[in-house]
Amino acid sequence: MKAKNENLTDLADRYGSDKGSTKHRYTELYHMLFHPYRQRKINFLEMGLLIGGPEHGIDKDRKTTDVPSIRMWLEYFPKANIHGLDVSDFSWFEHERFTFHRCDMDDRAEIARTMDAMDAPDIVIDDASHASHHQQNAFLEIFPKLKSGGLYIIEDLRWQPDPYEVPGITKTAALLRSFIDERTFSHSDPAIAEGFNALIPEMSACIVHPVRYQKKRKDQVAVIHKR
Repeated sequence: MKAKNENLTDLADRYGSDKGSTKHRYTELYHMLFHPYRQRKINFLEMGLLIGGPEHGIDKDRKTTDVPSIRMWLEYFPKANIHGLDVSDFSWFEHERFTFHRCDMDDRAEIARTMDAMDAPDIVIDDASHASHHQQNAFLEIFPKLKSGGLYIIEDLRWQPDPYEVPGITKTAALLRSFIDERTFSHSDPAIAEGFNALIPEMSACIVHPVRYQKKRKDQVAVIHKR
């Protein structure tokens, strides 16, 4: 039974999303950020639709059985077009306001083609593999497509998967911190640094929160606002 006046955390807990009170508590932040969009006809994109997959050593062609966060977003945003992107197949999930895109974050050209197939998003959440180069590939291809005033969020900055992480790469948390501290992006790969620095004029804010809002814990979630 639905509770009266459910907020986003209530929905996350009801649908079994790890964004709610049982684990990350991201929904406490998201409810504040997203509430003004709630009754608007927006385009919403989430990357990474179910825990598990290649980042945990599981084949990308695994059998998928649920989309907890997508169910949550469809209810939270009753007028939104919800897009889901994943390296595994979720095409079995059907809803009149949901579109699935299968995409490998290793391939920037594939990300670009995927973005060309959808309308510009208002909100993007990267909850995919959490590999640094995947997060950075996605940002470089998707942030320029984000609508003015939109929000781009990267989750779980504290953790990178061993099967995917590129040795010696600048972690995304460190990359974002370099901008927060120095107002310029620093990266071990000059081309990546150049790509991020070229986007600075399009950014109005970049905020990085620690795990569970505790200052002594590692960086956890980033929110970048587009001008």
